[in-house]
Amino acid sequence: MAAIDHGADAVYIGASRFGARAAAGNSVEDIAKLCRYAHQFGAHVHVTVNTIVYEHELEDTMAMIRELDEAGIDALLLQDMGVLSRILKDMPDRRFQLHASTQCDSRSVEKVKWLSDRGFQRVVLARELSAAEIGEIHEALPEVELEAFVHGALCVSYSGVCYASQYCFKRSANRGECAQFCRMKFDLSDSNGRMIERQRHLLSLKDMSQIDHLKELADAGACSFKIEGRLKDVNYVKNVVSAYSQRLDTIVKEHPDRYRRASQGRVSYYFEPNLQKTFNRGFTSYFLQGRRPDIASFDTPKAMGEYVGTVKEIRGNSFNVAGTATFANGDGLCFINEEHELEGFRVNRAEGNRLFPMRMPDNLRPGTGLYRNNDEAFEKLLAGKTAERKIELEMEFGLTADGFRLTAGGQTVNVNFEHQKAQKPQAENIARQLTKLGNTPYCCERVIMKDEAESYFVPSSLLADLRRQLVARLAEAAEGRARTVVSATSEGAGTNLIWQPEYRNYPYLYNISNTSAVKFYENEKLQTIEPAYEVEQKSGRPLVMQCRHCIRYSLGYCVKRGGQKPTWREPLYLTLGDGRRFLLEFKCDECQMNIYAE
Repeated sequence: MAAIDHGADAVYIGASRFGARAAAGNSVEDIAKLCRYAHQFGAHVHVTVNTIVYEHELEDTMAMIRELDEAGIDALLLQDMGVLSRILKDMPDRRFQLHASTQCDSRSVEKVKWLSDRGFQRVVLARELSAAEIGEIHEALPEVELEAFVHGALCVSYSGVCYASQYCFKRSANRGECAQFCRMKFDLSDSNGRMIERQRHLLSLKDMSQIDHLKELADAGACSFKIEGRLKDVNYVKNVVSAYSQRLDTIVKEHPDRYRRASQGRVSYYFEPNLQKTFNRGFTSYFLQGRRPDIASFDTPKAMGEYVGTVKEIRGNSFNVAGTATFANGDGLCFINEEHELEGFRVNRAEGNRLFPMRMPDNLRPGTGLYRNNDEAFEKLLAGKTAERKIELEMEFGLTADGFRLTAGGQTVNVNFEHQKAQKPQAENIARQLTKLGNTPYCCERVIMKDEAESYFVPSSLLADLRRQLVARLAEAAEGRARTVVSATSEGAGTNLIWQPEYRNYPYLYNISNTSAVKFYENEKLQTIEPAYEVEQKSGRPLVMQCRHCIRYSLGYCVKRGGQKPTWREPLYLTLGDGRRFLLEFKCDECQMNIYAE
């Protein structure tokens, strides 16, 4: 609801089960409440049922989806093709759209077309795609809605084809239980056992931020911008949504002939959003404009926040900071020490730029760069009222044959009342009574009088009744949604299902976990049907990650892109602290790094 208040055109949310964030479930009743709230503004609610579903769960999943349809959801995000098949077969009169989750690993024109032909109206693209790649998909498939991530945490593997957490910890990312394998420390060594990097977070990426590239994404063909917010608090939602909504408003204002917002309502903001002041691991535009060297955060997977200056002088139990930032009691600060470890501390007292920590950090040195990952003053500001969203109405008040009418927002309500000439003008009181919209989502600054209606006596109670009827009618109109019947073509004749070369050698990448999915892919003429990795783990050396992030490139050793020639002997290996080892394969023809479990 805070996302809607601060300008979101839609929200996506996990249901009680089967969402890709297992720890972030919500009841159907709460989702119904959210739908009613969002629909007032023409905003949509997209529910994630985007895990693979086991055979014994399929009927419960379908029952929950029917309840969600009754609750009023606008779209369902799916990964499991077995669930898709059941929805198309069993729910021809559903009222929600089907969106292909980013878990579907959509990174090519061919994959997006296949998903569209199978019944998906919208495809959430892989985060790794560049603006040029998005543009290529849109140009080939202009009728398909494309959704792109623009902000938040990044998975190092293409989503939907990461099995590292399942392999190591029996916690499947495809079941919403990712154990954050990519945020762990690794040693990097070569085939001779030579140590290249020791205990670094070599798979941990910075957070995405495309706030300066929204126009570029829109021009490429993305029609929906997605903010990732797994398990974030309401202050994060307020700040990030406000920043992006304001930037979108600017783009729409500058290009009204090309773009418009997808929902209604003007938001009044009571604070200035600042993306640096809420949870972030440092920001990257990722691969939007091609491969970049600064996408990873090898030192720490934790939030560092905004840079605030350097330590100038340490004196006893305090130090001063060289920089322009202001500080408050309770601020949380952190720094990277000489061992490449993140250390944090809380400011007990701030006197200008001299800070007194609750406990002086052992490894703090003059010249150390400081970051603020908790801004106490900003958090207090966000805890209050930060925005108000209202739909602006222009009312028209006039006569009927036997009473009065009130029109606004395309809706008209009438009331019967004898026409009696007033002894004094009524326009001021009529406008005052009709515009008392209080806690409704509407506001009105202009009431147009028609038919000389202001010259007739109208009791204030009658005007209040007309106003309440109009608000109710507007709410009914907002909730009334056209039923969407999706036609899908699933003949599968001649369809090439080898999206990437890896799919040929590792058929578990299709994530087939129930008999409905088996039948779906049989109909698609998939040559080799194997159970999902979570259902049946294969022996040998499984492929557990496919990444566009390349460690060799990040370390400056990609000769193809101008890096220095490596002195090590490949293949390279990542080793966890418990000794488990993973082989790296650099597929330069695909510009991809594959990770295999040893």
